[in-house]
Amino acid sequence: MISNAHIRETAEAYLREHPEASDELAPLFGLLGQDAQLASRKEFRGHVTAGAILADAEGRILFIEHVALGRWLTPGGHLENEDEELMQAALRELAEETGIRQQDVVPLLEVPVHIDVHTIPDSPVKGEPEHEHIDFRFLFTTGVDVAQLQAEEVSGFAWFEADLLSRGGLQENVQRALKDRA
Repeated sequence: MISNAHIRETAEAYLREHPEASDELAPLFGLLGQDAQLASRKEFRGHVTAGAILADAEGRILFIEHVALGRWLTPGGHLENEDEELMQAALRELAEETGIRQQDVVPLLEVPVHIDVHTIPDSPVKGEPEHEHIDFRFLFTTGVDVAQLQAEEVSGFAWFEADLLSRGGLQENVQRALKDRA
């Protein structure tokens, strides 16, 4: 299981690269100070998720159509007990949702390209109150295409230009990293 120490170290490494994000990440550090179980999806004060921003050779970004939400998103999801590191969790989610093998993916950065804190509305069906997701997003590249979609969660995929990523930190950070790579 991913430890709070690993989460803190990863967030601090991100802040060294992006000090302007310190106010956005205040909720994360507040939860760390309260010894919240951030790797557990049952921690309803807030918990960590991991996502993969996957770029192809042309710099396009892979989006999946999420069945439950009916929206186009980048691959990602909740942490699992067997996950040991956040980047590995992002790679696992990518492989589960798209069939793209971890060995066909190369990390472009050692730290997350973006960390996003956003509110998840309550879900009476799941018995979950409103809570925060702290999404650690890692940037990868690949030369392969989607192999097999996880039908329970994903209904489609497409490669879109990076300017379709949500505006602000994510889009800017991804575009800067891809430009630096070129």
